[in-house]
Amino acid sequence: MKRNILALYLIKLSKWFTLVMPIIVLFYEKHGLGLQDVFILKSVYSVAAVALEIPSGYLADVWGRRKCLILGCILFFFGYLCYSFTSTFTAFLFAEVLLGTGQTLVNGADSALLYDTTAQYKKENLYLRYEGRITMIGNFAEALAGIFGGLLAAYSLRLPFYGQAIIAFTGIPAAFALKEVNRSNKIQNPVNEIVRIIKYSLVTNKKLCYNIMFSGIIGAATLTMAWFVQPVLMYLKTPVSWYGIIWTVLNLTVGFAALWSDRVDSYFGPRKMGILILAVIVGGYVALAFNLTYAGLAILLVFYIFRGFATPILKGYINQMTFSDMRATVLSIRNFIIRLMFAAIAPFIGWLNDMYSLRIALLVSAGIILLPGGIFLGLQFRKETS
Repeated sequence: MKRNILALYLIKLSKWFTLVMPIIVLFYEKHGLGLQDVFILKSVYSVAAVALEIPSGYLADVWGRRKCLILGCILFFFGYLCYSFTSTFTAFLFAEVLLGTGQTLVNGADSALLYDTTAQYKKENLYLRYEGRITMIGNFAEALAGIFGGLLAAYSLRLPFYGQAIIAFTGIPAAFALKEVNRSNKIQNPVNEIVRIIKYSLVTNKKLCYNIMFSGIIGAATLTMAWFVQPVLMYLKTPVSWYGIIWTVLNLTVGFAALWSDRVDSYFGPRKMGILILAVIVGGYVALAFNLTYAGLAILLVFYIFRGFATPILKGYINQMTFSDMRATVLSIRNFIIRLMFAAIAPFIGWLNDMYSLRIALLVSAGIILLPGGIFLGLQFRKETS
């Protein structure tokens, strides 16, 4: 059990210690890419991730979590290796496909293996604690990497990519160190099985469906806010030297909050926790829209605290309702909903910001989140009382 947990910690670290994020646009510009090229690259990453999200979860269920994690870590490493030694748009495009595919193979399989590991040793009650710690490690790594990435880039824009490839490589031996949990699952027709699991998750098991949809909506909402942070800082004319510091503080906040997620959930319980998460997430958008001053940074801080609570808690609810032989697929359905919803609303929200104002974009985002989020949260309560 300890070996699996430590290995999953290292895998999370290898994926989230992103040295290249603070300087990646500068890197693209240096190699002659315009903003349109940047968006195309990120779109390819998203398309690869969305297209493979659910199939990769099923693959983890029938082929094995460990095997998927090994393959995902290898592809992730080769993606950054490609970036490190190439300079063309076509090569970068190939790298994004590798990264998107590798990331998708890891998503779902890691949480599913963690839950199955705790279940095998009759310690399911510790799952949320470990999931919170893994989330914390990821956000701490992301926060600290920004500082180191900026320092490396001061010498050369290539150095962060060399470092990133080395960090990505550490995930490979960690994945090989994992021990697969015994599960009885015979491979059947893949298409039929995926359809069966999707039908079970989103149609047959109503309670699971409502939890998946609510978790997906909240995940998309927190991801969208992450992309609002920089426009807010630009609106406030924040000195560039403060961007990295603020970014680091916010990510550290998520990490600390995730560490306490199991205690917070135990204190409030699922019903109150769901209401609180939705209220703070939606309220955060509204409050920030009317406080586009430096006081708004305090609002962002509270928002990020609940971002840290929401991820492990809502994933924990889904795991509790899911059978072992389909757990990774179900978690991939959740991730698919997050990516799909973000891809659907992000261009519209960006258009609102460009055509009208940042305030309008934030307020419309709040409405988009509140309506479906409130519906699916209400359906959970109705299902519990019926």
